Amino acid sequence: MSHLHEFLQQATPFLQHYGLWALFLALFLETFGVPAPGETLLIAASLLASKGDFPLWQVICVGWVAAVAGDNTAFYVGHFGGRRLLLRLGGRLGLTHERLSKVEHFYERYGAEVVIVARFFEGARQLNGLVAGSSGMAPLKFFIYNVIGAGLWVGFWATAAFYFGDYLGVIMAAFGHYFLIVAGILLAALLIYFGWKRWGRKADGSN
Repeated sequence: MSHLHEFLQQATPFLQHYGLWALFLALFLETFGVPAPGETLLIAASLLASKGDFPLWQVICVGWVAAVAGDNTAFYVGHFGGRRLLLRLGGRLGLTHERLSKVEHFYERYGAEVVIVARFFEGARQLNGLVAGSSGMAPLKFFIYNVIGAGLWVGFWATAAFYFGDYLGVIMAAFGHYFLIVAGILLAALLIYFGWKRWGRKADGSN
């Protein structure tokens, strides 16, 4: 992702020809578990939005809906298909029985908050819904955290690319991809914390 200018030149024809449908498909496939450049297309579409090709709100809305739909579809595949189907699908991504057991234990130990954080990591993002479904997480609980995580992830990368524009490549080259990931997770944690406190105050006031 450090060569954003080069990727933008490659992605521009697809986005200009197919519009945001290309972004929707790439993000849906990636969050469903299929190797696809969803995150990089999101950044490219946001950079094009900063140049006036798309409205930023459309990029965010399309990305958000695609990410939620992809992960929720994967969740029900894992939920109804079980571990056997998950291992068959995940085997192409190097998901062995031992690794699946570790990931499921991680979900069981830390709960639904993992759904939010996993969005920001390559590999975990692709297997997020599948593993959550096979681990027995409640569908409604997953959906709520999935909507929150998708909104934070899409919103972070879209606004970062839109407002930093060409400087995003410089920042990523200087500090690395994981610097922005950590910043995104910290931002997500702060938003969840303050949102929870505000909701708690409203709940106390209503009693």
